[in-house]
Amino acid sequence: MKTGKKTIATNKKAFHDYFVEEQIEAGIELFGTEIKSIRSGGVNLKDSWCEVVDGEIFVNGMHIAPYEKGNIFNRDSYRQRKLLMHKREIMHLFGLVKQQGLTLVPIELYFKGSRAKLAVGVCKGKKLYDKRADLAAKAVKRDNERYFKEQNM
Repeated sequence: MKTGKKTIATNKKAFHDYFVEEQIEAGIELFGTEIKSIRSGGVNLKDSWCEVVDGEIFVNGMHIAPYEKGNIFNRDSYRQRKLLMHKREIMHLFGLVKQQGLTLVPIELYFKGSRAKLAVGVCKGKKLYDKRADLAAKAVKRDNERYFKEQNM
């Protein structure tokens, strides 16, 4: 059994809109046609979020494309999916969200061995000036890399 990590999808918008303070790995409850669609790369984490309801944690807004050959077994693309975590982990996240005003955002979907895992980030929202500063820093880094690459040629 392979134990490597194979990334399927990342939520780049989450890193633009939030400061990710902590990441927690969770299993995800999926059906057969959904896992086949994920293996073919038909998943989008943009605009998805997590919420705790009655001691269970769910991911909302995650799009998994219908499997081409799934016919009647396909599920709704945007259905609410249950995350598999220990009760104490869920209560810890619930406390952070309620007391400190943080939010839960899916960061990355990947395979660990043969199991699909979702990295959930405990995030704090960025202000507009934070986003601008990040974009400026990335632009400077990109320009520096380009300059040094040209100098070495």
